[in-house]
Amino acid sequence: MVCKKCASNNQRTFGSEVAIHVSGLKGLNKPIVWVFPRIAVCCQCGFTEFTVPEEELAVLMGSKPAPGVVVLMGDREQNKGIAG
Repeated sequence: MVCKKCASNNQRTFGSEVAIHVSGLKGLNKPIVWVFPRIAVCCQCGFTEFTVPEEELAVLMGSKPAPGVVVLMGDREQNKGIAG
């Protein structure tokens, strides 16, 4: 594959785990969705890409847990004192 950013042919594929969430205070009441994609990393510039599976994408777009999708639900009260 050719890198979409620098056109290098020097890419490698890795396993990964990614937590996707809404940033900022708005995200405190939204689910954190875990995905475990194979990622393509450009060894020249570091550009990385992956595809979010359909089930996880539906949770991100609708903010509702779905069967078989790994999510972490939270709210302000549950998260008090955890960060900083």
